[in-house]
Amino acid sequence: MQNFVQKIDAVRDRAAKLQNQASTSSSQPQQLIPQALAELETALEELRVAEEEMRRQNEQLAIASMQIQSERQRYQDLFEFAPDGYLVTDCAGLIREINHAAAKLLNAPQDYLISKPLTNYVQLEQRKAFRTQLNQLHHTDKLTEWEVSICPRRAATIDVGITVAINRDNQGRAKSLRWLMREITARKLAEETLRQTQLQNLQLQETARLKSHFLAIMSHELRTPMNAIVGFSQLLLRQKCPPLAKSQENMVEIIFNNGKHLLKLIEDILQAAKIESNSLEIVPQEFNLAEIINDIKRQYCSLIKQKGLGFEVSLSLNNAIMVNDSDFLRQVLVNLLSNAIKFTEIGGVKIKAWELPTNKIAISISDTGIGIAPEDIKHIFAEFHQLNQTITRQHGGTGLGLAICDRLVALMGGQISVDSKPNQGSSFTITLPRQVKSN
Repeated sequence: MQNFVQKIDAVRDRAAKLQNQASTSSSQPQQLIPQALAELETALEELRVAEEEMRRQNEQLAIASMQIQSERQRYQDLFEFAPDGYLVTDCAGLIREINHAAAKLLNAPQDYLISKPLTNYVQLEQRKAFRTQLNQLHHTDKLTEWEVSICPRRAATIDVGITVAINRDNQGRAKSLRWLMREITARKLAEETLRQTQLQNLQLQETARLKSHFLAIMSHELRTPMNAIVGFSQLLLRQKCPPLAKSQENMVEIIFNNGKHLLKLIEDILQAAKIESNSLEIVPQEFNLAEIINDIKRQYCSLIKQKGLGFEVSLSLNNAIMVNDSDFLRQVLVNLLSNAIKFTEIGGVKIKAWELPTNKIAISISDTGIGIAPEDIKHIFAEFHQLNQTITRQHGGTGLGLAICDRLVALMGGQISVDSKPNQGSSFTITLPRQVKSN
């Protein structure tokens, strides 16, 4: 446009010079006509060039205007249809622009909210703090993670997370505030639920600790008198002079057997408490597995004969030497064998040991007893779980034996599994490393 104006001025200057020359020249007018025509043709050509330049600039201006309009519409669409709430307010918090998501959060039409103070929708108890923060916003460029409770129009209170950006002029003065609002009610509820869960977990952990401590103390306190009862009853049974009467001997034998049974229950409870408090550690040592199994066989041989059961031991070991905790292993095998004998009335029990190709050893104890129902298999190693209350009550027990076996086998670096069918018997298999890794 400026170039076109300059060309018009140039044509006007030429015309003025030509007029001045005509008025001051002594030549005849006929002599000036060719010169004037030439000047006029030059001026017209320059006007045509200027016109073309102006048309081109107008086209560029129209394209730029369309691009600006497109960008403005794009911004408006992004603003309007954004999933989060967006607002533009003045520095006092009066709403100038608000998108659909923000209007939905405030539960009011967009037109209704224009020129309304945003403070009106803040929970009454938080308004003073909100105004204080609003007055201090001009000292910063952006405020994030501002949590505010909003009271929508005719709706329940919600929690929102707010981010505020300051829009400034060339002199750095705050002109307006741009707000992003996102509902966080669900997140706050989840955080509160998590906090309550963590608190409950801490309370449960403390309860479990106190329970373990109580069980350990009580087990120790009970074990001392029970050892005395078992010990003195055993001495009475061995007494030869004067000999006990038959009825007295029977009563002392009942005391002795029940005392041993009760002492075993106390030992189980004490060991379970130690396992739960993580105070039980393995003591690796070298031992001969075949010797331990044969020793257990001799220990239970008479009991098995009393019940009229068969007893088979099968050892397929080229090398029976292991490095692990022999006391724990003996306890596990005794516990499994005791259960096998306890729940078997017809048939027999079998202990089998064999080597695995991965430098491990497997040991199984199987029986032909009552077996385990499929729905109970998954609970078999749970503490205090007894499969059939009628049957297990006949034989006694705490329901801790298999749970203790499971924990002890895990401490020894192994695994225990069970395969069983009702009325067809059970087979418990232990897999252990030949040499346990030291902690």
